[in-house]
Amino acid sequence: MRDAYHEELDALTVKLVEMTRLVRSAISRATTALLDADLELAEGVISRDAEVDRLFAEVEASIFDLMARQQPVAVDLRMIITALRMGTDLERMGDLAQHVAKIARLRHPDSAIPPELRVTILEMGQIAERLVTKAGSCIASRDVETALELEHDDDAMDKLHRRLFRVLMAPDWRHGVEPAIDVTLIGRYYERYADHAVRVARDVVYLVTGSRPHGDANASLLGSQ
Repeated sequence: MRDAYHEELDALTVKLVEMTRLVRSAISRATTALLDADLELAEGVISRDAEVDRLFAEVEASIFDLMARQQPVAVDLRMIITALRMGTDLERMGDLAQHVAKIARLRHPDSAIPPELRVTILEMGQIAERLVTKAGSCIASRDVETALELEHDDDAMDKLHRRLFRVLMAPDWRHGVEPAIDVTLIGRYYERYADHAVRVARDVVYLVTGSRPHGDANASLLGSQ
């Protein structure tokens, strides 16, 4: 019975890693759709978000079933609680990629991104991909050292987010209000996507060590067992 129980816990990890793969693909394709004004690609991102939602529903159902049947304690309970938190963050990352794709669809056949910001948005998309790739690796390997690196990696996204606002607020901005709103929203979507990836990494640290990383404002649900 205990072997079957731990197989179920391992299955949660597999599903979470698969969620990272899906949301990485989503943000990559959404970025391309945004920059290339690719309507078909944008529609694909929007429709495939249902796969992320389905996996998260499976994770939730498994967690509630395990808690009801097994009454986990200590490390096992920590695994289940962090799996739920990570699944929630990953599901939200899928939503954020979908939001980017929806702006691409809304502005088609034009690109929502002015020429002088294309490189910045491309870099934000690339950083988002790297962060979620690293988060997925951390979930699979429970590598605390790598998980802690995401805090620093996220700094690059924050710098790019600030760069967007400098361009938007510059006196020579010539694209009007609507593109400014689009860019503001898009920048926020990428910045929040990165924040959720960092939250996933923090949960990996908590899972392994029982302690929250430096700078994590989220209260521990289980103490330090």
